[in-house]
Amino acid sequence: MEKSADQIANSQQIKLTIGLKIFTLTLLENKTVTAFKKKLPLEIYLIELNANEKYAQLNESLPVDASIPKKIQVGDLKLFGDHTIVLFYKSFSTSYAYTDIGFIEESNDLQDALGGGNIMVRFELLNN
Repeated sequence: MEKSADQIANSQQIKLTIGLKIFTLTLLENKTVTAFKKKLPLEIYLIELNANEKYAQLNESLPVDASIPKKIQVGDLKLFGDHTIVLFYKSFSTSYAYTDIGFIEESNDLQDALGGGNIMVRFELLNN
């Protein structure tokens, strides 16, 4: 995900808890993120897909501003369509369009924490 200085200048962070492991996810600034933050804290079951991502269907649609990224990066959190959040744990090229939500910079242990199957995770805002 290419992150512009404007998108991350005043960004807020999310605590992502996966089992006993905690990751810090930096949110971008857009309408999708504003709507997503209103759903937090959120405990949700992520479903394994394609051996590179986990996804979950939200109960309500979020605003969309989708584009095709040059490359998906490990730790990217994106919206597919208008109500599917996707957390990527491998980097790869794609032809699908997503709306950016945020990213985990320190994602070295993300794949191990997520494991090979479906998993419950918790997203909650960190106080900035």
